[in-house]
Amino acid sequence: MEINRSGSQPSRKGAAEWFTGTVRVDPLFQAPEPARVSGGHVTFEPGARTAWHTHPLGQTLIVTSGLGWVQREGGPIEQVRAGDVVWFPPGEKHWHGASAATAMTHIAIQESLNGKNVDWLEHVSDEQYSAGSSRG
Repeated sequence: MEINRSGSQPSRKGAAEWFTGTVRVDPLFQAPEPARVSGGHVTFEPGARTAWHTHPLGQTLIVTSGLGWVQREGGPIEQVRAGDVVWFPPGEKHWHGASAATAMTHIAIQESLNGKNVDWLEHVSDEQYSAGSSRG
């Protein structure tokens, strides 16, 4: 058994190459091999978001507070609120973040394949992001 005590891992700022706006990432867990699952607690300030990306084995988001937006390539921007759970299948290009006016926090859970759990792509443009403004 292993217990990771709250506050035992430092928070870090979301890297500008993968995020737009102010994002804080608090690591939660990285299971030791042979397990391959990891999780993080991610807070997006209003207007902040990820870049487009994919996960080799998919990703689950559990929204814990605020109002956010999620989008898969070719689909509409969808609102998510505290209590919502989002599943992105393996290889699905997507992004997620806060709405324009409200912060959002989620727990992100993903698995690694051959040591990699994400493939980062291009940034979400302001034009792509602003398409969510009519949703709240």
